[in-house]
Amino acid sequence: MKPEAIVQRQLDAYNARDLTRFVAEYSDQIRVFRPPTPTAILEGKQAFSDFYATKRFNLPNLHAEILNRMVIGTKVIDHERVLGMGENPQEVAVVYEIDRGFIQCVWLFSGELPLATVPKDPS
Repeated sequence: MKPEAIVQRQLDAYNARDLTRFVAEYSDQIRVFRPPTPTAILEGKQAFSDFYATKRFNLPNLHAEILNRMVIGTKVIDHERVLGMGENPQEVAVVYEIDRGFIQCVWLFSGELPLATVPKDPS
């Protein structure tokens, strides 16, 4: 199966808020990173499933649109616009690493600067 087909299936399940189909595309050892934090913010299918059940799929207007997709070998890189997580849409870049037919690792990059890099008001 092509990596982009796996990522598209998880996106379709995400937009349908179908937790069972969504989680089925991920490895039991899934790791999710949010750079610049070097450690995983989610590890393992159970923690991953619990997070999406309680923090995402409970949002009635949740929806992600693909603005651009690149495929480089086993990596799929999506530029997404996510709606329904707040008042304004959020743009993110998501890198999915596919191995043995499952998403093994995810790196989430948001357009917002990490707090540590936001300049302080000089006044």
